[in-house]
Parts: sequence; structure tokens; C-alpha cells
Amino acid sequence: MYIESVPNRQSPPAVLLRESRREGGKIKKRTVANLSGWPTDVVEGLRTLLKGGVAVERAEQA
Repeated sequence: MYIESVPNRQSPPAVLLRESRREGGKIKKRTVANLSGWPTDVVEGLRTLLKGGVAVERAEQA
């Protein structure tokens, strides 16, 4: 699984959680979830986890 940013014509890019596989020599993509409404820092945290990184809880700001 990976996160892909897909450009939209007049709108902000769609941020999608996807998986890919090969079928008959062609690559097929399947969208698992639309993450466009998520905050950027949360999406980047998920991207880090998908790459094998570690999640660290951020401290609350006063």
C-alpha cells in the first residue's frame, strides 16, 4: 500500500491510499481510501508508517 497524490483540474489534489498488483503484465491500482480530508501531518505520519517507520505521538501545544 502507498499514498498517492492525484492532481485535479481546478481543485486541490486528491490524496489516496492505494494498492497495486500485476494482472497479465499490466499494473492495476485499487483505491482503498480517500484521505483528502485528513490533515497533512496525519497523512505524512501514515506515509511514514507504510514505509516501515515508527509512529511517535506528538506533544499537545499549550
